[in-house]
Amino acid sequence: MFSCEVCSKEFHKKSNLNRHYRIHANVKPHSCDVCGKKFSLKGSLNYHYRFHTNEKPHSCDVCGKGFTKKSNLVLHYATHTNEKPYSCDACCKGFSQKSQLNRHYRIHTNEKPYSCDVCGKEFSEKSYLKRHYLIHTNEKPFTCDICGKAFSEKGNLVTHSRIHTNEKQFSCDVCGRIFYRKGNLDVHYRIHTNEKLYSCDVCNKEFSLLSTLKGHYRTHTNEKPYSCDVCGKGFSQKSNLTKHSRTHTNERPYSCNVCGKGFSQKSTLDNHCRIHTNDKPYSCDVCGKGFFEEDSLVMHNRIHTNEKLYSCDECGKDFYRKASLFLHFRTHTKEKLYSCDVCNKKFTVKSTLKDHYRIHTNEKPYSCDVCGKEFSMKGNLNRHYLIHTNEKPHPCDVCGKEFSLKGLSVHYRSHTNGKPYSCDVCGKKYSHKCKLDRHYRTHTKKGSKEFTHNLLLKKLTHKRALNGHDRTHSN
Repeated sequence: MFSCEVCSKEFHKKSNLNRHYRIHANVKPHSCDVCGKKFSLKGSLNYHYRFHTNEKPHSCDVCGKGFTKKSNLVLHYATHTNEKPYSCDACCKGFSQKSQLNRHYRIHTNEKPYSCDVCGKEFSEKSYLKRHYLIHTNEKPFTCDICGKAFSEKGNLVTHSRIHTNEKQFSCDVCGRIFYRKGNLDVHYRIHTNEKLYSCDVCNKEFSLLSTLKGHYRTHTNEKPYSCDVCGKGFSQKSNLTKHSRTHTNERPYSCNVCGKGFSQKSTLDNHCRIHTNDKPYSCDVCGKGFFEEDSLVMHNRIHTNEKLYSCDECGKDFYRKASLFLHFRTHTKEKLYSCDVCNKKFTVKSTLKDHYRIHTNEKPYSCDVCGKEFSMKGNLNRHYLIHTNEKPHPCDVCGKEFSLKGLSVHYRSHTNGKPYSCDVCGKKYSHKCKLDRHYRTHTKKGSKEFTHNLLLKKLTHKRALNGHDRTHSN
């Protein structure tokens, strides 16, 4: 036996040892005539030629899949027998190859022996480093024949081709869901097994994916490496940046098959489809109310527990939702991002702008089922329904008088003698804004009104005064 002095690998023949030394000396005397790539061993060159000729002389007897190397065929057979003789001591996960087990160990040890010469980024596998190099060279040698999209890896091109053929080879045995990639299927299985291999060192939260754990770490470090080129907003995950970019381009790649409405995210489309089927899979345990989305149920439960997690630093007001707190902040900053194209009036909330547009279009999409009266806003319709049901849910704490509409705050002023509206000219105060508007007419001739009387022509500032003047003649 002949052994290598560098790595101690043993060989039966000295000639094989001599050829092996070329690996350490980085001597590559054999080069490919097609692409110029160099190799230390002639056998490696022969294997390499098969990539250009697409020759796969070794085929599987079970599924017929072909391979360029016999060793790859031997490893492939393990997928049919489901034989996994190598198991991890840390998590007991099984593998069909010892090399796969060695690579898996690096997840637990966080060992990354391969580093990029350009940016210094480290990787646990050599194949990851090779793919990473293509980012710096921007090399994408594999292109799709149908749409022309280019890829840096052949495997990504093969997976991409299934989008055009709608071919989904890998299906879940539990729920029947189909995937383009086997890796996605393996990750999907963790939903059913509730397997979470990765845990956070800070808060001990567990995750099924390593990439999700890395993204989670940024919530503790507040690191946002991905920023928007348009507005500069930062994100902790690249996927969130991609979704955010669609707000600037107004891109909506996901559309509803029923009504044709477009959405920027697939999850939003899935939730929208439940509107047509009226499927509400999430229901409240307290009141039984159903919801299309799980997040809506979580926020609804806070109504019963009166849990308000988000509070304003300026005034201390609490909110159930973080988004509501952001909108509330604009009341302090007087920030109004949304303006009307017709009258240039500005609003703090986009939904309020949409409701405002209906003033110009005279659109009233909400109608009463009882009397047919139409409204531009759903809130006005809900308040209108109280007229028919004679429901008065707003009682006065002082006198007990009940109100059907939100006029309770105005009623309180009768007890407190509150007059929040004052005249800028003379300082006189009023409890109602409409009374202040009428008062302004006494100061401006332009705003005064003339009413003609059949006995006497007299200028009066209000019609009510005319009625009182009539009584002087009738008496």
